[in-house]
Amino acid sequence: MSKETIRVPDVGSSDPVDVIEVSVKKGDSVEAEDTIVVLESDKASVEVPCPKAGTVLELLVKAGDRVKEGDPLLELDTEAGADDQASDDGDSDESASTDNEQEDSEPDDSGSDGKGSGERESDGSGSGGSGPAREQTVPAPDLGDIDEAEIIELSVSEGDTVEAEQTILVLESDKASLEIPSPAAGTVKKLLVKTGDKITSGTELMVLETTGGGEDESSDDQPAEETSGDSKPGDSKPGESEPGGSGPAREASSTQDSGGIGEHPAKSGAAAAGRPSRNVHAGPAVRKLARETGVDLGTVPPSGPKDRILKEDVHAHIKQRMEQPAAAGGAGAPDLPEIDFSEFGPVERDELNKLRKVAARNLHRSWVTIPHVTQFDEADITELEAFRKSQNKALEKEGVKLTMLAFLVQACARALRQFPRVNSSLEPSGEALILKDYVHIGIAVDTPNGLVVPVLRDADKKGLSQIATEIGELAAKARDRKLSPADMKGATFSISSLGGIGGTAFTPIVNWPEVAILGVSRSDTKPVWDGTAFQPRLMLPLSFSYDHRVIDGADAARFTTYLSGLLGDMRRALL
Repeated sequence: MSKETIRVPDVGSSDPVDVIEVSVKKGDSVEAEDTIVVLESDKASVEVPCPKAGTVLELLVKAGDRVKEGDPLLELDTEAGADDQASDDGDSDESASTDNEQEDSEPDDSGSDGKGSGERESDGSGSGGSGPAREQTVPAPDLGDIDEAEIIELSVSEGDTVEAEQTILVLESDKASLEIPSPAAGTVKKLLVKTGDKITSGTELMVLETTGGGEDESSDDQPAEETSGDSKPGDSKPGESEPGGSGPAREASSTQDSGGIGEHPAKSGAAAAGRPSRNVHAGPAVRKLARETGVDLGTVPPSGPKDRILKEDVHAHIKQRMEQPAAAGGAGAPDLPEIDFSEFGPVERDELNKLRKVAARNLHRSWVTIPHVTQFDEADITELEAFRKSQNKALEKEGVKLTMLAFLVQACARALRQFPRVNSSLEPSGEALILKDYVHIGIAVDTPNGLVVPVLRDADKKGLSQIATEIGELAAKARDRKLSPADMKGATFSISSLGGIGGTAFTPIVNWPEVAILGVSRSDTKPVWDGTAFQPRLMLPLSFSYDHRVIDGADAARFTTYLSGLLGDMRRALL
């Protein structure tokens, strides 16, 4: 093995360019033509391939650095016995790539994306011209940190003719599905997997027989897609979509109407043409990954410099979609159609604040992932209310005001110790419960900016006065927007009280990862039969929503009955 310094090739500009992405790290093994860094000028981006195979000894640049032709990029230990071949291949490929890079120095990213990626990616997707049929093994795409996914549907059979971007199989996680498209047109010679198999990134899926034209034949007719705001319509060069290079149209991702994951409908519009649904800023390697996974780059939030989409962004998007709950049939929830309400009359758009957006996402996640059941009950709080009023007179000098919510918190803390399953969380796998030896109760607080749920910790270890004081402090911090993230984490159970507003009952949504929540409505005086006559009693409506995967209906009824008994006579809490 020999040590070699890899330098910046001719990128068609004498001015320094930015290093916007370093695609390798110290210790990585790289193959010839693997991308090592991505450079960007004012008008184009260039992926720099490694001219030889070897191991990265030292990185000499980092993201954000500015470099020019000849500057060192990294130290490489080349593989013994492969230096000559790698050098020869690398030199020729690098020369071709450099020629294209010089050609593309003026256009936008779409031009740079098409420069040489076709040369590096042609191994898996066919060549650009006519030629004899050849066989290629189609691997599963890079799924990021998704450990494994199950094949729930094979969309092709041996002997079938497939087009590039045609769905060949459907993967499924616990909550959503992902369509895998064919990287090229051809004939399915052999299927290497079956329905029910669990696969990971790189698992061989099938053997595909392709002709010389491969997938590029279907894309040569596509116009170049602008991918950057700096692009100009006239910047495209005639050679960008030539056979042998993927071109901007082929580098654009395959999409679906719903964002590329979890839906099975046929593709249409830009998605059908294998282009993002909007102009995006991404390199060839990212576009290839998006195409392999069927992701619409137009739906991927960018995190790189100048709003560039990185591989990590695509992986995060895939993971997010795979973790979203499935709709009927196992697919992700379909997108709702956009409606122009101005057709029916005057409208005004009121942008939701950040708090309401976050709350909406969390509530939606909880609602669609947790099988909710609500148990309704009533508690006779006649004596408790009389006791509360009498104690408030005694505590007035101390500045403490007992509310019914304080009694509810104390009663719930006692009930949670009695029914530990209600104080638990379900493992994401669904195979075990996490039983918690602490009682932290979330208190829903209505604020002008939206609903927040601060957490009262160790409620089972505190007296009524302390609970009432802390509830008041948390409510004040919530209304003044002074709650810290720590103030809203760690709850094991929640209480949502609408008693001061009104209503008779409602179905509160469980706050995941909790498994239950108590809703409280306004108390009302009702006639209650005592065995001999009807007596006026103050009744408090209780709405107990729970995760039916964890709590059975009988246990829920026992919980509310026990809680009602405590509220009817708080002396029981001392037993």
